[in-house]
Amino acid sequence: MPKKFMKRYMPTPEKIRSIRALHFLGDILHEPNLWHINRHGIARAFLIGIFMCFIPMPFQMVIAALCAIWLNANLPLSVALVWISNPLTMPPMFYFNYKVGAWLLNHPVKDYQFELSIGWIKESLVDIGIPLYFGSLIIATISSCTCYLVIQYLWRRRVRASWEERRVRRLQQEKS
Repeated sequence: MPKKFMKRYMPTPEKIRSIRALHFLGDILHEPNLWHINRHGIARAFLIGIFMCFIPMPFQMVIAALCAIWLNANLPLSVALVWISNPLTMPPMFYFNYKVGAWLLNHPVKDYQFELSIGWIKESLVDIGIPLYFGSLIIATISSCTCYLVIQYLWRRRVRASWEERRVRRLQQEKS
């Protein structure tokens, strides 16, 4: 079951408490709901993590952690899911987001030659930035909401199957 797998690899609250660099947060990290593996916490973690991984901005993990604390989501999973957008996956993800944003805004998709200079960024910010962030917002919202609903559905389905298995086992035990 995924719950057992996740529990095996997640850090324990005691281990997190022992990290001196996080002591400035005080009792915030001691909230048990940030560490529990339950349907609501995991679904919220997917909602936050998937949303944040599609938004091109620095410090995605920090913002995901703050959102997880605010929404009582599973903190480690929220932060880990942000790494779906890593240096290998960012270019295709963000190019797709740009194309979706340009298509929705009826903006022509331009073939840009990237230059790492302030001048190029200033010139291209509006042409690239608006379709990129609009497309990112749309894709992030659709993807994260879909993941949230799928997690809720799959978790409930698994619980119902477990209940049915127990019911069948009890009926078999009564017959014997």
